[in-house]
Amino acid sequence: MISIQAKTFRGGVHPESFKALTKDKIIVSLALPHNIAIPLLQNTGRPAEPIVKPGDIVLKGQLIGESSSFISSKVHASLSGKVTAVGEVVNPIYGKSDCVFIESDGKDLPHSSLKESASPENLSRKKIIEIIKNAGIVGLGGAAFPTHVKLLGIKEGKDYSLIINGAECEPFLTCDQRLMVENPEESLKGIKLLAKASNAKDVYIAIENNKPKAIRAMKKASAGSGYRIITLKTKYPQGGEKQLIKAILGREVPPEKLPLDVDCIVQNVGTAFATYEAVYKGLPLIERCVTLTGSCLKNPGNFRVRIGTLLTDIVQSSCGGFIKEPAKIILGGPMMGIAHYSSDIPIIKGITGVVFLSKEEAAVPEESICVKCGRCVDVCPVNLLPTEIVKYVKRKGIDYLGK
Repeated sequence: MISIQAKTFRGGVHPESFKALTKDKIIVSLALPHNIAIPLLQNTGRPAEPIVKPGDIVLKGQLIGESSSFISSKVHASLSGKVTAVGEVVNPIYGKSDCVFIESDGKDLPHSSLKESASPENLSRKKIIEIIKNAGIVGLGGAAFPTHVKLLGIKEGKDYSLIINGAECEPFLTCDQRLMVENPEESLKGIKLLAKASNAKDVYIAIENNKPKAIRAMKKASAGSGYRIITLKTKYPQGGEKQLIKAILGREVPPEKLPLDVDCIVQNVGTAFATYEAVYKGLPLIERCVTLTGSCLKNPGNFRVRIGTLLTDIVQSSCGGFIKEPAKIILGGPMMGIAHYSSDIPIIKGITGVVFLSKEEAAVPEESICVKCGRCVDVCPVNLLPTEIVKYVKRKGIDYLGK
């Protein structure tokens, strides 16, 4: 069922969405890149250690990095070819990390470990989590927290609420929206697997009301499942974990606590799709959907990209290049994304999209005098006092806020 009244949380803001650039563009699977660079740190937590060396021949889906640390994720070759180098590089999100460089052989030969699960619907909770771990799946909403670690926090014999996050409240980004429109049945199969792995007694699929096609597609796919489609008001940060839980369940996640502390777990819809591919197709997380957008691109769009593909290659081969030089490149959305100085970087698991802003769009407006109207206090979803924060930053510096 679809909620009659859109749910939401207290506060929030309404930035321009800019989603019209790509929301109706189908996901395009890109041709195999000639060369890829796969960082061994693509998750919140510890990096993987390389288990291949220069000169090795690797196959698609072959394990090339892993760690003994609890909070980490496995890394796999996203195509077949030859390892040309292993060394430290600038990581697009995590500073510096080791990286495996692979030259494609153009054959895309799969590794023998890529096997479909027999009777996926009959898998145990433990087996599903094991497959997710071995597939190197992380949260694909941007945080990139290892999914198996989140699921291992579930207590046996206890029931939880599972929220599938399809809000995609960041301006510009539309990859989750297109995934729900184009692959609703596959996404639902992944959701069912995550529900079993989460001991979920109820499942909510949360989508902002500016995505009617996605709502209809997921409603049709989930008919008879008992899952609830929840429409959310379109505002920012509607897709935040704590805001989703408050809007849908009315539960407050206390400071320094996690959703599990209020008997809830939140997973991105892209994570559900990746879980489907791992279980039903035997594929580790070696590709993801990414939105490349902004007024600087000739042809912005949504693309299914092999992990390690260089951003500059995608821009030139699939976006038609730049029609004007970008003044700012943002990995992720403009609200929570990370600005980067170059497009000569690889796509990794946690990159949901890339926004290319022109000089005019990237310009920072002049600060105006605060008249203490209180509007910033009213819209803050976590009850902060921005006026006080600004005052302390100006008087004592930003480092003071951490004390």
